[in-house]
Amino acid sequence: MELATRKLSEIERNSKYLRVDTDVEMLKKSIENVGLINPLTVNKNNELLAGARRFQAVTELGWSEVDVHIVDRDLLEQELISIDENLVRTPLNNLELEKCLNRGREIYEQINPGTLKVNFSTKELSPEEKNKQQAQEDKDNDSFAAITAEKTGLSKAVIKSAIKRDELASDSVKKARGAGELNATQTNVIIELDKEIQEAVLPLITDKTVKETREIIKAVKEGGIEAAKEESENIVPLPQEYKLLKSPLKRVSKNLSRILVEGLKYEGPEKEQINKEMFELKEQLDNYFKMVNGDE
Repeated sequence: MELATRKLSEIERNSKYLRVDTDVEMLKKSIENVGLINPLTVNKNNELLAGARRFQAVTELGWSEVDVHIVDRDLLEQELISIDENLVRTPLNNLELEKCLNRGREIYEQINPGTLKVNFSTKELSPEEKNKQQAQEDKDNDSFAAITAEKTGLSKAVIKSAIKRDELASDSVKKARGAGELNATQTNVIIELDKEIQEAVLPLITDKTVKETREIIKAVKEGGIEAAKEESENIVPLPQEYKLLKSPLKRVSKNLSRILVEGLKYEGPEKEQINKEMFELKEQLDNYFKMVNGDE
């Protein structure tokens, strides 16, 4: 890798992975204080491969030229450099992360054909097969998932799941995930189906919980789309107000249990306010149980 200086006006930004027009105010302050510690990375045609935010920062600071590392690699390796920069340095949304990871995996496995590859099979494994697969993964230090885990701090399991979501999800499922209509766990379940079936099932799992999604997907596998429709119709929807109660109720119950078991008493300035709110909660709970039990 050759270190050189290039005029900013000579550097082309053609890579689709470069993040432009982002907030670089903190980066600008850092560069003003300590300089540009990490040079930009370009190819021999002066195309920027890594360092889009640094490029933007020094441009806004009025620099005319900048230090660069010049790499002489083939096109696939250049693309992998840009993906690596995206994964390590720039926060990505869920779909961007999954797309970058999967494309990085494709390139890495093409360049390094002997490394352990991501298994895209949706077949349910036997205990023996699971043990064999786990033994392989425990020894794995050079697959794309392994090296990316080391760079990003994400686990190999998280990386592989993200790659599978990008590879196996239909376009509509990806769109629903991007819109926040499906979470990662629901997506992991629906991608067990072929993409065409995913398209048919997607409307049935919208607004469903993870547990309900699993039941619907199970029905598809056992009885086809009609069975899934029947399963979906039999699900009594949980009102949003009840959904919002579930997690806070668990936390309150857990903390109250600790207070009672440990005999914790509080005599500080917030005691009166806490007791008042607890009493109001008790009244609400009394009224709630009267309602659900049909009491007058």
